[in-house]
Amino acid sequence: MITEPATPDPTMEAIGDAVAEGQAGGAAAARQKLLGLWSEIGVTGDALHRCTLAHHLADLYDDAAQALTWDIRALDAADAVTEQRAQEHHAGLHIAGFYPSLHLNLADNYRRLGSFEAATEHIDAAETCAPGLPRTPYGDLLRGAVREVAEAIVRRDRSPRASAPGSAA
Repeated sequence: MITEPATPDPTMEAIGDAVAEGQAGGAAAARQKLLGLWSEIGVTGDALHRCTLAHHLADLYDDAAQALTWDIRALDAADAVTEQRAQEHHAGLHIAGFYPSLHLNLADNYRRLGSFEAATEHIDAAETCAPGLPRTPYGDLLRGAVREVAEAIVRRDRSPRASAPGSAA
């Protein structure tokens, strides 16, 4: 569900436009746009911008190590986002809602890289955060992905998930 932010935010709009381009098949162009925005924001820029950008940029990489780099940046930035900043962007937005997806992505990348101990730590964190997910199609999607990755970790399966963002499925 996309709703209007409390105040216009050109950076979030630019991130959204790049993400839409990537989802429409323009992954390389979307990556370049997001990398350009990352340079503008900087590593000490607005934490909400950094978290959102890094989270979506990770999905544009097929290589788990490259995606991992951006997923780590997204989690680090989320830790710096205040509840006030999240709600300045959108009144219904809560930073706690970011963590199930952020930990899921890290678990999935570590799993694909064969680092099953690190994957287990992050899938456990995702499971701990998941009860707070809304009972919506998005929440259901995340809960299902958490179960899927947890099962793949147990099997020591390193193959990409068909349901992962950016996959062909």
